[in-house]
Amino acid sequence: MKITIFGLSITSSWGNGHATTFRALCNALHRRGHRIVFFEHNVEWYQNNRDLPEPPYCEVQIFEDWEDVRPRVRAELSDSDVALVGSFFPDGLAAFDEVLSSHVPVKAFYDIDTPITVGHLWQSGKTDYLLNRHLPELDIYFSFTGGPMLRELEQRFGVPLALPLYCSVDPENHTQLAPSDDLRCDLGYMGTYAPDRQPKIEEFLCMPARKSPESRFIVAGPQYPESIEWPANIERITHLNPCRHAEFYCSSRMTLNVTRRDMVLAGYSPSVRLFEAAACGAAIVSDNWPGLDTFFSPGEEILLPVGPDDVLRYIREYDDSELRRIGRAARDRVLALHTSSSRALEFERAVEIATQPHLKPA
Repeated sequence: MKITIFGLSITSSWGNGHATTFRALCNALHRRGHRIVFFEHNVEWYQNNRDLPEPPYCEVQIFEDWEDVRPRVRAELSDSDVALVGSFFPDGLAAFDEVLSSHVPVKAFYDIDTPITVGHLWQSGKTDYLLNRHLPELDIYFSFTGGPMLRELEQRFGVPLALPLYCSVDPENHTQLAPSDDLRCDLGYMGTYAPDRQPKIEEFLCMPARKSPESRFIVAGPQYPESIEWPANIERITHLNPCRHAEFYCSSRMTLNVTRRDMVLAGYSPSVRLFEAAACGAAIVSDNWPGLDTFFSPGEEILLPVGPDDVLRYIREYDDSELRRIGRAARDRVLALHTSSSRALEFERAVEIATQPHLKPA
């Protein structure tokens, strides 16, 4: 197939979780013989922080102005088999107008921010990248959120076919490596600053750090306010290149996962960090949310603290062999179900269902 994608970014992973998701999916689809064209608006922040300017598995079209690139868009759509618009694409409304008026056989939306999107659609019937009226015209609504949200999209918003297409991991990029001395710690966290995540970082990382001054902690990620007072035993890393993410997970005795509030409320919304850390064999400490137990078995494949004392107990009482056992169990689960190759197969199956509706499960 030829697949044309309009996405927030694939060239820069700075300050967004979209790039790693698109990279994994596009790479896996490319390996299966598909051709991918990716349109990306030249946003200044990403322009200054491109860590993969020329992905080898897709043809990237960087553009400054939608009107200038419109002829190229129409040319690419003219022989595409699938057109996919991603959430938060800066020219989403214009892209939908082009896609939905085209003769592309399968027209899809990939919502990497489903709870946020649906919240706006309920409140005002629109987002900056999608309108209520677009939904019945789609062939597929791919969602980062599974569970009850999928039926809501179909029954209340008129989406013909809503399917989960969770984030995934590429085992070639995220695997078990030898620890790096500069990244060794008892508990590490990697993620861009978000106000709604910070209270849990305070609870599950900062508070244990203050109570365990002999332990080492790391917080890696951009955009944290200078006003945050970190304990002395927490090292800050402003940005960690994706090529070192596996090293980060393999160098931490445990890694912390914290979920955005909208994703917690919706449930069934695993972050890419969960799968990446698990693929590296990391012992994951995470906040809890509905549906998490459908991805990992609590206590066996993931640790779910109720408060900071639980995290302290993990640090002080769990020996390395126990943490490795938990990490291995999570790794086995992810490699069986949540690799980019698995997502590519799910994508192909969804396209097949969209073109042959009788295949849709009852």
